Amino acid sequence: MPHSDSSPPWLTRRACLSALLGTALCSSVSSEEPRVTSSDDLEVIPRPQAVPPVPPAELEAAIQRGINFLLLDQRQNGSWGTATLTKDLNIYAPIPGAHDAFKAAVTAMALTSLMDSGGDRPEIQRAIDRGAAWLVEHLPRVRRATGDALYNVWTHCYSIPALVRLIARKPDDATWCGPLRNLIDLQFDLLSRYESVDGGWGYYDFKHETQKPSSDSISFVNAAVLVAFHEAKVAGFEPPAKVVKRAFDAIQRQRLPDHSYLYGEYLKWRPRRGINRPGGSLGRSQACNIALKLWGDESITEQVLIDWLDRLFTRNGWLDIGRKRPVPHEAWFQVAGYFYYFGHYYAAWCIGQLPAEKRPFYQAHLSRTVMIKQETDGSWWDYPLYDYHQPYGTSFALWTLARCRGGA
Repeated sequence: MPHSDSSPPWLTRRACLSALLGTALCSSVSSEEPRVTSSDDLEVIPRPQAVPPVPPAELEAAIQRGINFLLLDQRQNGSWGTATLTKDLNIYAPIPGAHDAFKAAVTAMALTSLMDSGGDRPEIQRAIDRGAAWLVEHLPRVRRATGDALYNVWTHCYSIPALVRLIARKPDDATWCGPLRNLIDLQFDLLSRYESVDGGWGYYDFKHETQKPSSDSISFVNAAVLVAFHEAKVAGFEPPAKVVKRAFDAIQRQRLPDHSYLYGEYLKWRPRRGINRPGGSLGRSQACNIALKLWGDESITEQVLIDWLDRLFTRNGWLDIGRKRPVPHEAWFQVAGYFYYFGHYYAAWCIGQLPAEKRPFYQAHLSRTVMIKQETDGSWWDYPLYDYHQPYGTSFALWTLARCRGGA
Protein backbone atom coordinates (compact mmCIF):
# COMPACT_ATOMS: atom_id res chain seq x y z
CA MET A 1 0.00 0.00 0.00
CA PRO A 2 2.23 2.80 -1.22
CA HIS A 3 1.74 6.42 -0.31
CA SER A 4 2.53 9.45 -2.37
CA ASP A 5 3.85 12.80 -1.23
CA SER A 6 2.82 14.64 -4.37
CA SER A 7 -0.58 16.22 -4.98
CA PRO A 8 -2.45 15.99 -8.30
CA PRO A 9 -3.04 19.35 -10.01
CA TRP A 10 -6.48 20.78 -9.31
CA LEU A 11 -7.55 21.67 -12.79
CA THR A 12 -10.65 23.72 -13.54
CA ARG A 13 -12.22 20.74 -15.29
CA ARG A 14 -11.73 18.59 -12.19
CA ALA A 15 -13.13 21.28 -9.94
CA CYS A 16 -16.30 21.38 -12.03
CA LEU A 17 -16.58 17.59 -11.99
CA SER A 18 -16.07 17.61 -8.24
CA ALA A 19 -18.92 20.04 -7.77
CA LEU A 20 -21.22 17.88 -9.90
CA LEU A 21 -20.13 14.74 -8.06
CA GLY A 22 -20.75 16.37 -4.69
CA THR A 23 -24.28 17.23 -5.78
CA ALA A 24 -24.89 13.67 -6.93
CA LEU A 25 -23.51 12.18 -3.74
CA CYS A 26 -25.97 14.11 -1.61
CA SER A 27 -29.00 12.92 -3.54
CA SER A 28 -29.75 10.29 -0.90
CA VAL A 29 -29.42 12.66 2.02
CA SER A 30 -32.16 12.65 4.60
CA SER A 31 -34.40 15.66 5.00
CA GLU A 32 -33.59 15.61 8.71
CA GLU A 33 -31.61 18.53 10.06
CA PRO A 34 -27.91 17.90 9.36
CA ARG A 35 -25.40 18.33 12.15
CA VAL A 36 -22.74 21.06 12.10
CA THR A 37 -19.61 19.66 13.72
CA SER A 38 -16.95 22.31 13.27
CA SER A 39 -17.22 25.99 14.07
CA ASP A 40 -14.07 26.60 12.02
CA ASP A 41 -15.34 25.49 8.64
CA LEU A 42 -19.03 24.92 9.44
CA GLU A 43 -18.83 21.43 8.02
CA VAL A 44 -22.27 19.90 7.69
CA ILE A 45 -22.62 16.14 7.94
CA PRO A 46 -25.49 15.01 5.72
CA ARG A 47 -27.67 12.26 7.12
CA PRO A 48 -28.48 9.24 4.92
CA GLN A 49 -32.02 8.20 4.22
CA ALA A 50 -33.19 4.81 5.38
CA VAL A 51 -32.89 2.05 2.80
CA PRO A 52 -34.71 -1.29 2.83
CA PRO A 53 -32.75 -4.12 4.43
CA VAL A 54 -31.33 -6.69 2.07
CA PRO A 55 -33.50 -9.82 2.07
CA PRO A 56 -31.62 -12.54 3.98
CA ALA A 57 -31.71 -14.90 0.99
CA GLU A 58 -30.04 -12.29 -1.26
CA LEU A 59 -27.40 -11.53 1.36
CA GLU A 60 -26.68 -15.22 1.80
CA ALA A 61 -26.49 -15.78 -1.95
CA ALA A 62 -23.85 -13.03 -2.28
CA ILE A 63 -21.86 -14.50 0.59
CA GLN A 64 -21.96 -17.98 -0.93
CA ARG A 65 -20.80 -16.65 -4.33
CA GLY A 66 -17.86 -15.00 -2.58
CA ILE A 67 -17.05 -18.20 -0.71
CA ASN A 68 -17.20 -20.20 -3.93
CA PHE A 69 -14.76 -17.77 -5.53
CA LEU A 70 -12.27 -18.29 -2.71
CA LEU A 71 -12.65 -22.07 -2.96
CA LEU A 72 -11.87 -21.96 -6.69
CA ASP A 73 -9.06 -19.44 -6.25
CA GLN A 74 -7.16 -21.45 -3.63
CA ARG A 75 -3.84 -22.78 -4.93
CA GLN A 76 -3.04 -26.48 -4.88
CA ASN A 77 -0.60 -25.90 -2.02
CA GLY A 78 -3.38 -24.38 0.11
CA SER A 79 -2.44 -20.69 -0.22
CA TRP A 80 -4.11 -17.77 -1.95
CA GLY A 81 -2.53 -15.14 -4.22
CA THR A 82 0.52 -15.08 -6.47
CA ALA A 83 3.00 -12.59 -7.89
CA THR A 84 1.54 -13.01 -11.38
CA LEU A 85 -0.89 -10.77 -13.29
CA THR A 86 1.68 -8.01 -13.39
CA LYS A 87 0.99 -4.79 -15.27
CA ASP A 88 3.06 -1.90 -16.59
CA LEU A 89 2.57 -0.10 -13.29
CA ASN A 90 3.45 -2.25 -10.29
CA ILE A 91 4.05 -1.11 -6.75
CA TYR A 92 7.50 -1.52 -5.27
CA ALA A 93 7.70 -5.15 -4.12
CA PRO A 94 11.26 -6.53 -3.89
CA ILE A 95 11.45 -10.28 -4.42
CA PRO A 96 11.05 -12.67 -2.79
CA GLY A 97 10.30 -11.14 0.63
CA ALA A 98 7.54 -8.73 -0.35
CA HIS A 99 5.60 -11.49 -2.08
CA ASP A 100 6.16 -13.92 0.76
CA ALA A 101 4.48 -11.31 2.97
CA PHE A 102 1.63 -10.60 0.55
CA LYS A 103 0.86 -14.30 0.04
CA ALA A 104 0.88 -15.10 3.76
CA ALA A 105 -1.26 -12.07 4.61
CA VAL A 106 -3.82 -12.84 1.91
CA THR A 107 -3.93 -16.52 2.90
CA ALA A 108 -4.59 -15.55 6.52
CA MET A 109 -7.33 -13.15 5.43
CA ALA A 110 -9.01 -15.78 3.26
CA LEU A 111 -8.93 -18.29 6.12
CA THR A 112 -10.49 -15.80 8.53
CA SER A 113 -13.24 -14.89 6.09
CA LEU A 114 -14.10 -18.54 5.43
CA MET A 115 -14.24 -19.26 9.15
CA ASP A 116 -16.42 -16.20 9.79
CA SER A 117 -18.83 -16.68 6.91
CA GLY A 118 -18.54 -20.19 5.53
CA GLY A 119 -20.54 -22.62 7.59
CA ASP A 120 -19.98 -26.37 7.72
CA ARG A 121 -19.86 -27.33 4.05
CA PRO A 122 -17.22 -30.10 3.71
CA GLU A 123 -15.41 -28.34 0.87
CA ILE A 124 -15.05 -25.21 3.04
CA GLN A 125 -13.63 -27.21 5.93
CA ARG A 126 -11.15 -28.90 3.57
CA ALA A 127 -10.07 -25.51 2.21
CA ILE A 128 -9.54 -24.22 5.75
CA ASP A 129 -7.48 -27.27 6.68
CA ARG A 130 -5.30 -26.91 3.58
CA GLY A 131 -4.85 -23.18 4.11
CA ALA A 132 -4.03 -23.65 7.77
CA ALA A 133 -1.36 -26.24 6.94
CA TRP A 134 0.25 -23.85 4.45
CA LEU A 135 0.11 -20.92 6.89
CA VAL A 136 1.62 -22.88 9.79
CA GLU A 137 4.50 -23.95 7.56
CA HIS A 138 5.24 -20.59 5.92
CA LEU A 139 4.25 -17.95 8.46
CA PRO A 140 7.32 -18.42 10.69
CA ARG A 141 9.59 -17.44 7.80
CA VAL A 142 7.95 -14.12 6.87
CA ARG A 143 10.21 -11.19 7.62
CA ARG A 144 11.11 -7.72 6.35
CA ALA A 145 11.84 -7.99 2.63
CA THR A 146 14.59 -5.35 2.46
CA GLY A 147 15.74 -2.42 4.54
CA ASP A 148 13.07 -0.21 3.03
CA ALA A 149 10.14 -2.63 2.45
CA LEU A 150 8.20 -3.84 5.50
CA TYR A 151 5.07 -5.34 3.97
CA ASN A 152 5.43 -8.11 6.54
CA VAL A 153 3.65 -5.91 9.10
CA TRP A 154 0.41 -6.71 7.21
CA THR A 155 1.18 -10.43 7.50
CA HIS A 156 1.76 -10.26 11.26
CA CYS A 157 -1.39 -8.17 11.64
CA TYR A 158 -3.87 -10.29 9.68
CA SER A 159 -2.45 -13.67 10.70
CA ILE A 160 -3.44 -13.03 14.34
CA PRO A 161 -7.25 -13.17 13.73
CA ALA A 162 -6.76 -16.27 11.58
CA LEU A 163 -4.74 -18.04 14.26
CA VAL A 164 -7.25 -17.10 16.97
CA ARG A 165 -10.07 -18.64 14.91
CA LEU A 166 -8.06 -21.76 14.05
CA ILE A 167 -7.50 -22.37 17.76
CA ALA A 168 -11.23 -21.97 18.39
CA ARG A 169 -11.98 -24.76 15.91
CA LYS A 170 -10.28 -27.37 18.16
CA PRO A 171 -9.80 -25.68 21.53
CA ASP A 172 -9.25 -28.93 23.43
CA ASP A 173 -6.66 -30.37 21.06
CA ALA A 174 -3.27 -29.50 22.56
CA THR A 175 -1.40 -30.88 19.56
CA TRP A 176 -3.36 -28.55 17.29
CA CYS A 177 -3.44 -25.47 19.54
CA GLY A 178 0.14 -25.52 20.83
CA PRO A 179 1.87 -24.55 17.54
CA LEU A 180 -0.85 -21.98 16.78
CA ARG A 181 -0.41 -20.33 20.18
CA ASN A 182 3.32 -20.19 19.57
CA LEU A 183 2.69 -18.52 16.23
CA ILE A 184 0.54 -15.83 17.88
CA ASP A 185 3.33 -15.13 20.34
CA LEU A 186 5.74 -14.95 17.39
CA GLN A 187 3.54 -12.33 15.68
CA PHE A 188 3.57 -10.26 18.89
CA ASP A 189 7.37 -10.51 18.94
CA LEU A 190 7.77 -9.59 15.27
CA LEU A 191 5.41 -6.63 15.52
CA SER A 192 7.49 -5.45 18.49
CA ARG A 193 10.67 -5.93 16.49
CA TYR A 194 9.38 -4.05 13.43
CA GLU A 195 7.67 -1.29 15.39
CA SER A 196 8.57 2.21 14.22
CA VAL A 197 10.78 4.32 16.45
CA ASP A 198 7.77 6.70 16.63
CA GLY A 199 5.44 3.93 17.81
CA GLY A 200 3.06 2.06 15.56
CA TRP A 201 4.09 0.71 12.19
CA GLY A 202 4.85 1.73 8.65
CA TYR A 203 5.38 -0.45 5.62
CA TYR A 204 8.28 1.56 4.15
CA ASP A 205 11.49 2.83 5.69
CA PHE A 206 12.80 5.25 3.11
CA LYS A 207 14.59 7.31 5.75
CA HIS A 208 17.50 5.33 7.17
CA GLU A 209 16.64 1.60 6.85
CA THR A 210 17.60 1.09 10.48
CA GLN A 211 17.28 -2.14 12.44
CA LYS A 212 14.55 -0.52 14.52
CA PRO A 213 12.64 0.91 11.57
CA SER A 214 12.72 4.67 11.15
CA SER A 215 9.53 4.27 9.11
CA ASP A 216 6.72 6.77 9.44
CA SER A 217 3.94 5.66 11.74
CA ILE A 218 0.90 5.13 9.49
CA SER A 219 -2.48 5.66 11.13
CA PHE A 220 -4.47 2.89 9.47
CA VAL A 221 -1.72 0.29 9.88
CA ASN A 222 -1.65 1.07 13.60
CA ALA A 223 -5.44 0.76 13.69
CA ALA A 224 -5.53 -2.61 11.93
CA VAL A 225 -2.89 -4.04 14.26
CA LEU A 226 -4.65 -2.74 17.37
CA VAL A 227 -7.93 -4.33 16.27
CA ALA A 228 -6.08 -7.64 15.72
CA PHE A 229 -4.43 -7.28 19.12
CA HIS A 230 -7.85 -6.74 20.69
CA GLU A 231 -9.18 -9.92 19.09
CA ALA A 232 -6.22 -11.78 20.57
CA LYS A 233 -6.79 -10.21 23.97
CA VAL A 234 -10.45 -11.26 23.99
CA ALA A 235 -9.26 -14.80 23.19
CA GLY A 236 -7.01 -14.80 26.24
CA PHE A 237 -3.67 -13.63 24.84
CA GLU A 238 -1.70 -10.65 26.12
CA PRO A 239 -0.35 -8.35 23.40
CA PRO A 240 2.76 -6.41 24.47
CA ALA A 241 1.36 -3.55 26.55
CA LYS A 242 4.07 -1.00 25.75
CA VAL A 243 3.72 -1.64 22.02
CA VAL A 244 -0.06 -1.25 22.26
CA LYS A 245 0.32 2.03 24.16
CA ARG A 246 2.78 3.50 21.66
CA ALA A 247 0.53 2.57 18.69
CA PHE A 248 -2.49 4.01 20.52
CA ASP A 249 -0.60 7.25 21.16
CA ALA A 250 0.53 7.42 17.53
CA ILE A 251 -3.07 7.22 16.28
CA GLN A 252 -4.11 9.92 18.71
CA ARG A 253 -1.30 12.18 17.49
CA GLN A 254 -2.57 11.74 13.93
CA ARG A 255 -6.20 12.48 14.80
CA LEU A 256 -7.64 15.82 13.73
CA PRO A 257 -10.43 17.60 15.66
CA ASP A 258 -13.15 16.24 13.33
CA HIS A 259 -11.82 12.65 13.68
CA SER A 260 -10.22 12.66 10.30
CA TYR A 261 -6.81 11.02 10.56
CA LEU A 262 -3.54 11.82 8.87
CA TYR A 263 -2.45 9.20 6.37
CA GLY A 264 0.81 9.06 8.27
CA GLU A 265 2.78 11.04 10.79
CA TYR A 266 4.96 12.45 8.04
CA LEU A 267 2.02 14.72 7.10
CA LYS A 268 1.67 16.33 10.51
CA TRP A 269 2.75 19.73 9.20
CA ARG A 270 0.21 19.55 6.35
CA PRO A 271 -2.99 18.54 8.13
CA ARG A 272 -5.36 20.22 5.65
CA ARG A 273 -4.11 18.49 2.54
CA GLY A 274 -6.90 16.71 0.72
CA ILE A 275 -5.78 13.26 1.83
CA ASN A 276 -6.17 14.33 5.48
CA ARG A 277 -9.61 15.92 5.14
CA PRO A 278 -12.83 13.99 5.71
CA GLY A 279 -13.13 13.01 2.04
CA GLY A 280 -9.59 11.62 2.08
CA SER A 281 -10.02 9.97 5.47
CA LEU A 282 -13.23 8.07 4.69
CA GLY A 283 -11.38 4.76 4.46
CA ARG A 284 -9.20 5.39 7.53
CA SER A 285 -11.44 7.01 10.12
CA GLN A 286 -13.58 3.90 10.60
CA ALA A 287 -10.51 1.79 11.46
CA CYS A 288 -8.86 4.43 13.63
CA ASN A 289 -12.05 5.21 15.53
CA ILE A 290 -12.78 1.58 16.33
CA ALA A 291 -9.16 0.86 17.31
CA LEU A 292 -9.10 3.74 19.76
CA LYS A 293 -12.51 2.82 21.17
CA LEU A 294 -11.60 -0.83 21.68
CA TRP A 295 -8.51 0.23 23.63
CA GLY A 296 -10.35 2.64 25.89
CA ASP A 297 -10.44 6.10 24.27
CA GLU A 298 -13.59 7.61 25.77
CA SER A 299 -13.62 10.45 23.23
CA ILE A 300 -14.81 7.94 20.60
CA THR A 301 -18.45 8.32 21.49
CA GLU A 302 -21.49 6.80 19.86
CA GLN A 303 -22.03 10.12 18.07
CA VAL A 304 -18.51 10.03 16.60
CA LEU A 305 -19.15 6.57 15.19
CA ILE A 306 -22.52 7.66 13.78
CA ASP A 307 -21.08 10.82 12.22
CA TRP A 308 -18.46 8.84 10.37
CA LEU A 309 -20.90 6.15 9.26
CA ASP A 310 -23.13 8.92 7.92
CA ARG A 311 -20.17 10.40 6.07
CA LEU A 312 -19.25 7.00 4.65
CA PHE A 313 -22.67 6.34 3.15
CA THR A 314 -23.66 9.82 1.99
CA ARG A 315 -20.23 10.55 0.50
CA ASN A 316 -19.36 7.04 -0.60
CA GLY A 317 -18.59 8.26 -4.09
CA TRP A 318 -15.46 10.02 -2.88
CA LEU A 319 -14.13 6.63 -1.77
CA ASP A 320 -15.61 4.68 -4.67
CA ILE A 321 -14.11 6.90 -7.36
CA GLY A 322 -10.65 5.67 -6.37
CA ARG A 323 -11.71 2.02 -6.59
CA LYS A 324 -9.91 0.02 -9.31
CA ARG A 325 -7.66 2.91 -10.32
CA PRO A 326 -4.19 1.50 -11.00
CA VAL A 327 -2.28 4.49 -9.62
CA PRO A 328 -2.45 4.92 -5.84
CA HIS A 329 -3.83 8.26 -4.70
CA GLU A 330 -4.71 9.56 -8.16
CA ALA A 331 -8.39 10.10 -7.27
CA TRP A 332 -9.94 13.15 -5.61
CA PHE A 333 -8.74 13.78 -2.05
CA GLN A 334 -5.81 11.50 -3.02
CA VAL A 335 -7.92 8.45 -2.21
CA ALA A 336 -6.32 5.12 -3.10
CA GLY A 337 -8.36 2.16 -4.31
CA TYR A 338 -7.15 -0.17 -1.59
CA PHE A 339 -9.05 1.79 1.05
CA TYR A 340 -12.45 0.76 -0.25
CA TYR A 341 -13.12 -2.66 1.26
CA PHE A 342 -10.71 -1.97 4.12
CA GLY A 343 -12.82 1.02 5.13
CA HIS A 344 -16.13 -0.83 4.88
CA TYR A 345 -14.84 -3.77 6.90
CA TYR A 346 -13.92 -1.53 9.82
CA ALA A 347 -17.23 0.29 9.39
CA ALA A 348 -18.85 -3.05 10.25
CA TRP A 349 -16.85 -3.06 13.47
CA CYS A 350 -18.10 0.45 14.23
CA ILE A 351 -21.72 -0.59 13.62
CA GLY A 352 -21.20 -3.43 16.07
CA GLN A 353 -20.43 -0.86 18.79
CA LEU A 354 -23.79 0.89 18.36
CA PRO A 355 -26.87 0.04 20.45
CA ALA A 356 -28.69 -2.94 18.93
CA GLU A 357 -31.66 -0.85 17.80
CA LYS A 358 -29.43 1.45 15.72
CA ARG A 359 -27.49 -1.23 13.88
CA PRO A 360 -30.03 -2.35 11.24
CA PHE A 361 -30.18 1.14 9.67
CA TYR A 362 -26.45 1.10 8.96
CA GLN A 363 -26.22 -2.61 8.20
CA ALA A 364 -28.76 -2.07 5.41
CA HIS A 365 -26.57 0.67 3.94
CA LEU A 366 -23.40 -1.35 4.39
CA SER A 367 -24.67 -4.58 2.88
CA ARG A 368 -26.20 -2.83 -0.13
CA THR A 369 -23.06 -0.77 -0.72
CA VAL A 370 -20.83 -3.84 -0.75
CA MET A 371 -23.15 -6.26 -2.55
CA ILE A 372 -23.61 -4.12 -5.65
CA LYS A 373 -19.83 -4.18 -6.18
CA GLN A 374 -19.61 -7.97 -6.43
CA GLU A 375 -18.02 -9.16 -9.68
CA THR A 376 -19.61 -11.73 -11.98
CA ASP A 377 -17.16 -14.39 -10.76
CA GLY A 378 -18.24 -13.80 -7.15
CA SER A 379 -15.17 -11.82 -6.10
CA TRP A 380 -14.66 -8.25 -4.94
CA TRP A 381 -11.59 -6.15 -5.61
CA ASP A 382 -10.62 -2.50 -5.34
CA TYR A 383 -6.96 -2.13 -6.36
CA PRO A 384 -4.98 -4.19 -8.92
CA LEU A 385 -2.18 -5.83 -6.91
CA TYR A 386 -0.51 -8.66 -8.83
CA ASP A 387 -2.84 -11.61 -8.15
CA TYR A 388 -3.57 -10.76 -4.52
CA HIS A 389 -6.31 -8.22 -5.08
CA GLN A 390 -9.26 -10.55 -5.58
CA PRO A 391 -8.65 -12.79 -2.54
CA TYR A 392 -7.99 -9.85 -0.22
CA GLY A 393 -10.95 -7.82 -1.52
CA THR A 394 -13.22 -10.84 -1.32
CA SER A 395 -12.05 -11.58 2.22
CA PHE A 396 -12.80 -8.05 3.40
CA ALA A 397 -16.22 -8.14 1.72
CA LEU A 398 -17.14 -11.51 3.22
CA TRP A 399 -16.12 -10.38 6.70
CA THR A 400 -18.26 -7.29 6.21
CA LEU A 401 -21.36 -9.07 4.93
CA ALA A 402 -21.11 -11.76 7.59
CA ARG A 403 -21.51 -8.98 10.16
CA CYS A 404 -24.75 -7.91 8.48
CA ARG A 405 -26.45 -11.29 8.90
CA GLY A 406 -29.55 -11.14 11.05
CA GLY A 407 -28.64 -7.85 12.70
CA ALA A 408 -25.47 -9.45 14.11
